[in-house]
Amino acid sequence: METKLRILIVHNYYQIPGGEDIVVKNEKKLLENHGHMVWLYTRDNSEIDSAKSLKKLCLPFSMIFNFRTYKEVKYIIQEQNIDILHVHNTMNLISPSVYYAAFRCHVPVVQTMHNFRLLCPGATFYRDGHICEECVEHGLGCAIKYGCYRESRLQTFICVLTTKLHRIFGTYRKINFICLTDFNKDKLLLLNQPGKKKIIDPDKVFIKPNFTFANTGQFLRGDYYLFVGRIEKIKGLDLLIEAFSQLPDRNLLIVGTGTEFEKYRLLARRLNASNIKFTGFLEHGEIDNAYNRACAVIVPSQWYETFGMIIAEAFASHVPVIAGGIGNIGGLIENGKNGLTFTYNSCQALINAIEHFEKLDRDSYGEAAYRTYQNQFSPESNYEQLLNIYDQLI
Repeated sequence: METKLRILIVHNYYQIPGGEDIVVKNEKKLLENHGHMVWLYTRDNSEIDSAKSLKKLCLPFSMIFNFRTYKEVKYIIQEQNIDILHVHNTMNLISPSVYYAAFRCHVPVVQTMHNFRLLCPGATFYRDGHICEECVEHGLGCAIKYGCYRESRLQTFICVLTTKLHRIFGTYRKINFICLTDFNKDKLLLLNQPGKKKIIDPDKVFIKPNFTFANTGQFLRGDYYLFVGRIEKIKGLDLLIEAFSQLPDRNLLIVGTGTEFEKYRLLARRLNASNIKFTGFLEHGEIDNAYNRACAVIVPSQWYETFGMIIAEAFASHVPVIAGGIGNIGGLIENGKNGLTFTYNSCQALINAIEHFEKLDRDSYGEAAYRTYQNQFSPESNYEQLLNIYDQLI
């Protein structure tokens, strides 16, 4: 009889919801569906806004080691006899102290890498409108120079200090990592520079993609293209809106919100792009309906993207994807089968890809997209991979 594991999932929510939150929710549900006992420990960065002045002053120290997190997580591990601690995000309030709670209780730790923060304080390898890997090549001090974290040199310094100290302490060498793709694993291993002490153990780095549950709605292919994600420059909104302003007879639905939402809605108006509609935030069921009526999803991201949940969700909805051929995004698309890729930073290349897509058999592309979902991003295949990783840790 299979022994069911007792798992504690740890996640720090950002102030703006993102793909990481969906992954946490999905993995918890997946494990519970297979009979495992799962606990969820969370903090939310919105707590910072409501904190008293003294607590805000202590935040830099809490980012390095949060004693509240340490005590609370250690208590849960001991009281619930936790077998595995699975961490998703520790920034800002949870901190690496969560690892030490597990070390103290002799429980294995695995961290899913949803971004590149261990190598890049800005977490994205993106700066001033272009890909940037200076911190890998010349050290984390480059980030302080540019204020890469929240455009603040002070906050970037605290982020760099936290990372540097835990590199020195050997914290990252003691934990296991799940990278979402081979590309991400290759980037993470850049931490181990030749001739220097290893920061992470390569034998503790696993690969497992994200997954999503199948969209069971009724697929009624509409005549609009779809974008889903945070509304910000790094996601390629400038390129997307510019392209559709030159395609007035094609419709674009933009789903999502973000700090630059109003900026891009005004840009569409300024370009007289009445064919572009912004929905703002939608609940998950409403997003499923948006997928069901889309002819294709467009992913024009200008950074590597550590995975791209929108692609898995599109494939689960029988929807092909038109995506920029950069980093992981280009690697998830089989060009000419389940979607098309284009030169990620070229508006004309995106226009050409859309025009080419309209000459293709969209139904066959949609079916190929769904087959990719079944083989790579379905709950069944993902559970087997996740359980295999857990078994190796124990």
